[in-house]
Amino acid sequence: MADGLSSFWGPVTSTNEWCEKNYVYSSYIAEFFNTLSNIPCILLALIGLVNSSRQRFEKRFSVLHLSNMILAIWNILYHATLYRVLQQSDETPVIWETLLYIYVLYSPDWHYRRTMPTFLVVYGAAFAIVHSHMQLGIGFKVHFLMLCLLCIPRMYKYYLYTDDLRAKRVAKVYAVTLVAGTLCWLFDRVLCRDSWPVNPQGHAMWHVFMGINSYFANTFLMFCRAQQRGWAPKVVHYMGILPYVKIRKPKVR
Repeated sequence: MADGLSSFWGPVTSTNEWCEKNYVYSSYIAEFFNTLSNIPCILLALIGLVNSSRQRFEKRFSVLHLSNMILAIWNILYHATLYRVLQQSDETPVIWETLLYIYVLYSPDWHYRRTMPTFLVVYGAAFAIVHSHMQLGIGFKVHFLMLCLLCIPRMYKYYLYTDDLRAKRVAKVYAVTLVAGTLCWLFDRVLCRDSWPVNPQGHAMWHVFMGINSYFANTFLMFCRAQQRGWAPKVVHYMGILPYVKIRKPKVR
């Protein structure tokens, strides 16, 4: 949208323009709400990282929470500056993180343990090279959507095979926040109007919902994986609000 204050970072080079007006509240932050709305994702990912490390979950979950944090930080840098190079530095890790989710979802049933991570690493590197040279626009969005569609059926399968009611509630929050966040993204992208007296901050709400969505997705996946490993998982809550997985590993004799 149109600029307000003068820009500390110089001209906008990003190919995406969101509904929020640029440099309204600060010369140092191009899109104020789109930038700050990443903070909940960082905090939730930090909580998840501490929990997975403290209980010695498999390293894949620590990497998953850490990737959520890194992606949110890159998103902050992008929306604060609206630089094209930071836009690509935000979009490429989105694909990498989705590939990581595919690995976590499908690896338990993959019989050839080294081929899957090798393929995903090569795939992610190839995408980064192609995206840096061709600057995919709609191609990036279609690609991201296709990878997400690979994840959803597997999550649904895990939901069907889970009997624990609290774990099922976690999965339902994941599904609801995914739908709500997608609607907010589409609303901001398609229905944005300069004539609105108040901007509903659809893209900022997308960040908030997806931060919650990532945490609940990770929590549900941690529960399912702990079940597969026979670690007697339970979904408990911090202060009766935020769910996390508590496990009891069998003693090694």
